[in-house]
Amino acid sequence: MKKIQVKLKLLVLFVIVATAVQAQESVNTAGGNASGSGGTVSYSFGQVANQTHSGTTGSIAEGVQQPYEISVVTGTDELNAIQLNVEAYPNPTTDKLTLSIDAPNPDDFSYQLFEIQGRLIESNHVIGGKTSIVMQHLVPATYLLKVFSAQQPVKTFKIIKR
Repeated sequence: MKKIQVKLKLLVLFVIVATAVQAQESVNTAGGNASGSGGTVSYSFGQVANQTHSGTTGSIAEGVQQPYEISVVTGTDELNAIQLNVEAYPNPTTDKLTLSIDAPNPDDFSYQLFEIQGRLIESNHVIGGKTSIVMQHLVPATYLLKVFSAQQPVKTFKIIKR
């Protein structure tokens, strides 16, 4: 009799756990797989539902399609003391990208442009707060633009070139 009670309790526990489990749901209109020398990726179009949750330490966006990614890294009190505004526009871009830095000493900043695989394409200093980065010669792809102040990363932009 005790074996039946134990099995019944396990069955009830399993049913409760199975109904409480949730998974990400995505209704997609199209998708596929792409592969290259760097690996393989699956992609989809047409996600209808996504949510963003914010807290005191940051935010997270649910979903399989993330249109852009901007991460901010501040490493010193010096960077926290200045009013820093760094913009990269237009994104997506075709020919030229403008890096705009609003800070007391914008000439102290530099940038590095990487392929998504991590290969460095260009490294240069910011001149006068606004710097044009020519992307006309680059193939359409996703690139990372890292902005530095005194060799410390300040912001990283994910740039899409069409």
